[in-house]
Amino acid sequence: MMLTLAQALRCHPLPRLEARMLLQHVRPGLTHARMIADPDLQLTESEAAQFTQLAQRRLQGEPMAYLLGEREFYGRNFRVTPAVLIPRPETEHLVEAALQRVAAVAPMRVLDLGCGSGAIAVTLALEAPVWQVQAVDLSAAALEVARGNAEQLGAVVHFHQGSWYQPLAGQGDFDLIVSNPPYIEQHDHHLDEGDVRFEPRMALTDESDGLACLREIIAGAPLRLKPGGWVMLEHGYDQGEAVRQLLRQAGLQAVETLLDLAGLDRVSLGRKAVA
Repeated sequence: MMLTLAQALRCHPLPRLEARMLLQHVRPGLTHARMIADPDLQLTESEAAQFTQLAQRRLQGEPMAYLLGEREFYGRNFRVTPAVLIPRPETEHLVEAALQRVAAVAPMRVLDLGCGSGAIAVTLALEAPVWQVQAVDLSAAALEVARGNAEQLGAVVHFHQGSWYQPLAGQGDFDLIVSNPPYIEQHDHHLDEGDVRFEPRMALTDESDGLACLREIIAGAPLRLKPGGWVMLEHGYDQGEAVRQLLRQAGLQAVETLLDLAGLDRVSLGRKAVA
């Protein structure tokens, strides 16, 4: 089947921007200006078939990030697959908090727990090149994506497979521990809506009350932080009070919750006392 650009933009009830993005994906180098100037440009049979298949998948609700194979985070393009969560703008608040509170010009030891695509760990390694960044994930498929992103973007990150602190036995003295763990309650209706339906469930929910992973990370942080070291965690909009309480129960100080651009609780943090 042969299609012109104009026909492709009309033949599926997709938002025009999404249709353009899919066209640019199947025909690299195609610009928006070219689409406007040359609407009768024909796609090859292969391009037309690929576009039609992607359009149908999008109409079934599959996220654009998975169809395109990438998502921008902190100004960089990260490869994403259905093995990892799609990086979201809200998570940039976690990166910003880390860069604001930990000296970016000193060789700090940093740990990212549940790294997924590597967006947080890779970004921190690139924004603060003197930091020694380690990252952990339980999923081998996620780690493959994360390692690829680190290599593609030129970041030095040391990756480990396992559950939270388990693969780091004997290692401690971190200046910073960050995590965007599964924090959705197991029966939350959002798990059955929108893009989330296609994302890895194990990266979204703890199959409990939404606080199980946060409890485990916070409980283990004081043993692995240097005096004065920080733990910073992304969480749900309605979990700020609970996470602050967990941080205080763990003996951490300077506990606070940072808001996202919508004014919702998004990142909570605490600091180990200086001896």
